[in-house]
Amino acid sequence: MSKSVNKLALALVAAYDKASVPNHDRTVSVNPLVAEIATWYEKFRTAMDYREDEVILRSTIERILKRRMILGGSGKTVAAPLIRELVWARYFPDSSVPESQVTKVSETIDLYLRLEHQINQHHHLGKGVVNEWILHLLSSEIEHILKPNDPKEFLSNFMFRIFKDKVSIVDDTEEVRDLQVFIAVRRAYAGDDLALLRYHLFIQYFGVLNEENLEKIANHFPHAHKQIEAQFKYPAKDKIHTYIKNQTIPFLILDDVLRKHRGQAISVVSDEELLNQEVISACNIRYKAIAGKVRRAIVRSVIFIFITKAIFALFVEGTFEKLLYGRVFLSSIAVNILTPPILMIIVGFLIESPNRENSYRILRKITTILYDDPPQLGSPLSVKKKPNKIDPLLWFVFILLWLTTATLSFGAVVFILSKFHVNPFSQGVFIFFLAIVSFISFRINKTAHMFIMKDKKENITSLIFDFFFMPLIQVGRRLTLTISQLNIFLLIFDFIIETPFKGIFAFFEQWFSFLRSQREKLD
Repeated sequence: MSKSVNKLALALVAAYDKASVPNHDRTVSVNPLVAEIATWYEKFRTAMDYREDEVILRSTIERILKRRMILGGSGKTVAAPLIRELVWARYFPDSSVPESQVTKVSETIDLYLRLEHQINQHHHLGKGVVNEWILHLLSSEIEHILKPNDPKEFLSNFMFRIFKDKVSIVDDTEEVRDLQVFIAVRRAYAGDDLALLRYHLFIQYFGVLNEENLEKIANHFPHAHKQIEAQFKYPAKDKIHTYIKNQTIPFLILDDVLRKHRGQAISVVSDEELLNQEVISACNIRYKAIAGKVRRAIVRSVIFIFITKAIFALFVEGTFEKLLYGRVFLSSIAVNILTPPILMIIVGFLIESPNRENSYRILRKITTILYDDPPQLGSPLSVKKKPNKIDPLLWFVFILLWLTTATLSFGAVVFILSKFHVNPFSQGVFIFFLAIVSFISFRINKTAHMFIMKDKKENITSLIFDFFFMPLIQVGRRLTLTISQLNIFLLIFDFIIETPFKGIFAFFEQWFSFLRSQREKLD
């Protein structure tokens, strides 16, 4: 049965249906054996740096840029090796990246290096701040060069156009409202990290960096920097993000359906019966994929925690116990090292998959997105930039309750550990990593349930969970972010171990190429 697609959805489907023009340029090709080894190395490296799947490519590009530019470098010396490393690690299939993109990446690197030089020459933001921004912008730009016409961009823009009219900030301008909705969509649907958010707002502010606007951008960069950073600290940002995050599931499934039928998407969305079949099928595929994603997240988390914990236990906890008690308590160190990974594995076993009724709820939402004009996606959101002031006495009671729950949560752990005669320092180490495990487990649980359409009703279980465990999770979140930023082991790994390791990859690839050429002479 045919149905009429609304105008906004029709434009979205048309964008998916545009056939990409085949590129007949020479492509970057790598040795398959080297690529196999490099892929396993990259899996191990990304496991140590806990990040979401959506930003791993960009963060890898940034990591390679840092390593190759730390002693100076230019587009000519960095671009080709960078792309080769990405193909080695199979971020892109072999022979899928045209060599013309190497030139484009090289030019982009030189442009951003010139921009950095001009900003530092004319302004006093601090070289560290400017360098971080340039790396964020450059790595994001390179990702967009290497992944042009990503359908994720089509659907992000589609979501923005739907939700900007459903959100209002009663005490601020429409321009700010649009910026906050844009940021919320990019975070909730596209999974952008800070670097990608900075890049997208930079593009909104200045446009894509080129020779013509480079000087203008350098002159106005401090003002843009201040304006963009202010948006990330906007008081109402979390409410807007949560509102949009709770409605992203149908859009993710719709994206799967449209990607699968690129070139024929309009015929699918125009046939309600066919669309129903494809949506249910896409849901089932996603549910199975989520199980794999959760397993990968658990493995990465175990490696991240185990390595961090093992190093801390052996070098800090062991040394402290030796100095304070005259000996090392191997049993407490073993408990501290093994408990976090075991807890992560238990979390994996307790996760359940969505049911068929959930798929039908998603289908109903997709139907309204495609056919209703405007789509009926629930009540609109109205927020204030400046929230209503809470009565000081009530605020004091809330803080007291929060501190009480934190004391109960941490106190219970201390009580149990004391019963097992664990010394105070080891107790502190245990709580430190328990908080991290709690946060990572919370994140993994959210990933496992990311395709479950939830109702908004609170139940007694969720209230008890929030009451007792939220302080532990909040502490774990702060600790995880701090460790990720200050992980000395990763700095050593990236700049001392990885450089010669990638050099060995390059040597063997050239050696295999030489052997192949010698073999061809015998034919």
